[in-house]
Amino acid sequence: MGKGKCRIGLIRVVSFADEGIANLHGQLIEERFPALSVVSRCIPDQPEGIYDDATEAKAVPKILELGTQLVEREGLEALIVSCAADPGVEELRRRVKVPVIGAGSAAASLALSYGTRVATLGITEGTPSVMKRILGSHLVGEAKPTGVKTTLDLMKPEGKQRVFDTCRALVERSACQVIALACTGMSTIGVAKELERETGIPVIDPVLASGFCTWFFLTR
Repeated sequence: MGKGKCRIGLIRVVSFADEGIANLHGQLIEERFPALSVVSRCIPDQPEGIYDDATEAKAVPKILELGTQLVEREGLEALIVSCAADPGVEELRRRVKVPVIGAGSAAASLALSYGTRVATLGITEGTPSVMKRILGSHLVGEAKPTGVKTTLDLMKPEGKQRVFDTCRALVERSACQVIALACTGMSTIGVAKELERETGIPVIDPVLASGFCTWFFLTR
């Protein structure tokens, strides 16, 4: 790495009009990894983000177009797709000549460095397939908060409490050693450290995990 910061891109899969929220994941990464400078962009016409197969299928072409444009126009050294399902990540890796990191695969991979019994906590009915594939037999539990359908539900006043209630039950039921958060909306509400204090076990934030992997790629 040279003397300057590494310029990376980050794709949000929710179409936030609020610039502060749109840039939040990038800011979290910059605060934790000062060597990185993050350019954040949201895909268009996806007001509720990705929460099932249909919304993922709708989002992927937008992610591919935006990711390709970002790399070509912004002179980026790496690209993050800030979604635990890693939508479009494999295709983007074939299209661009910089590392492409998905938040889901980053979180799952990092979780395995903490323990062999991993549980996931997200907003979909099951663990995102990319995370399930990486965790394999080490995946011992999965859960979603009651009443939470989209990432926007996590941002409601009752959203965080529902995450806590579900997490406590998940730990008791699965006897897991580590939790991998399976929705980057959990990063938006900043819940990982609070869950660690509540449960006494490591909780992997997917946005910070993607930032760590990106930092490693660019500074190793």
